Amino acid sequence: MVMGVLNVTPDSFSDGGFYSTIDQAVARAKEMVAEGADIIDIGGESTRPGFEAVSLEDELSRVLPAIRAVSKAVDVPISIDTYKAETARQAIEAGADIINDIWGVKYDEQMATVAAEAQVPIILTHNREHPSYDDLIPEIIADLKKSIDTCISAGVKHSNIILDPGIGFGKSHEDNLETMRRLDEIVEHGFPVLLGTSRKSIIAKTLGLPAHERLEGTGATVSLGVERGCDIVRVHDVKEMARTVRMMDAMLGKGKVGVPFG
Repeated sequence: MVMGVLNVTPDSFSDGGFYSTIDQAVARAKEMVAEGADIIDIGGESTRPGFEAVSLEDELSRVLPAIRAVSKAVDVPISIDTYKAETARQAIEAGADIINDIWGVKYDEQMATVAAEAQVPIILTHNREHPSYDDLIPEIIADLKKSIDTCISAGVKHSNIILDPGIGFGKSHEDNLETMRRLDEIVEHGFPVLLGTSRKSIIAKTLGLPAHERLEGTGATVSLGVERGCDIVRVHDVKEMARTVRMMDAMLGKGKVGVPFG
């Protein structure tokens, strides 16, 4: 599955300010669905390195109008990208179907309660305030298990939990590369896995390219993610990455293997 990124922020690292009006957001959402997006992920706060947190009021003022409008305009699930439980609660009331929490319910444990009460899927992203590891992948898995346990204790169904290894969150460049190489060790735990690498620093630091020139690097990470068993890829360049996923699925024997031509 392909999750298309829709940032309604003035300062996102790659598309800040592009979709800050409702008309722009709706137009981009429709475009992404036409290009192959299965989910639209709406966020109102930049999570780029060194970002400044926004107030609850500012975040709500950005995301709620966008969610209301986009949910009426497209026929795919809407994800709310937030780590604040109150934002998630109001977003679901406005029409969001999925919670995408970059702190894996560690910033606000009420997030698990919101997901449980609404009975919606929640994406638990691995993150650490201080990126220091003795044994990277086992520690990522242990951290994610704590997030899972918090959710299960709050009443979230096992089937509503999705894991994200957190590329670009609480990890060094080498940590990010190792996590990519060992994605299968996270996939094997039985939860659906989302991979978010689009235009991120793992590409910038490898290829030395600005955000708008990271398409090929994103494609490489998406291809490896699909091969390693990830179920969802979160991307900005939906058309190109949807084609990449379809090609990988065909080569791996998953999904449709061709389309009519002539």
